[in-house]
Amino acid sequence: MNPRSIARLQARIQERAAYCLQFEIHDPRATFITITRVELSPDLASGKIHYSVLGDEGDKANAAHMLKSAAGFIQRQVARVLSVRRMPHLRWVFDDSLENAQAIDALIREARARDAEINPALAAEASSGVPADSSAATDVDAALEDDDLAEDPDNELPAGR
Repeated sequence: MNPRSIARLQARIQERAAYCLQFEIHDPRATFITITRVELSPDLASGKIHYSVLGDEGDKANAAHMLKSAAGFIQRQVARVLSVRRMPHLRWVFDDSLENAQAIDALIREARARDAEINPALAAEASSGVPADSSAATDVDAALEDDDLAEDPDNELPAGR
């Protein structure tokens, strides 16, 4: 099947499943669930709906149980809006990529804070966006040019410049 058609079906499944979770399932465990993406197999026989949950481990477990019990209802609701001959079997998969991204972001912030404590010039670089040692690089270039001029008795630029 055409990759664009598969992408269109994935978007439609994601849209309909999210609508179903938000407006049609009246279960308090369905709050704070976000559908992050949908993956369909190339033959459209099966698919995965990736979701994330805002909350602690208890909220995640409650959401997983709710999705397991409501999977058939959501599958039927999605099948009503798709125009396919055979509806893919959808599985719910917890997506922890958002949590991993938050953990990595916290580690980067912590490392920058430690670097700023060690070298205050790094703190200035982080706040201004200009590398702290850019002036040092221009000083080195100027010193090299002065050395080249000092070696040349006529004070002319060396060949190739």
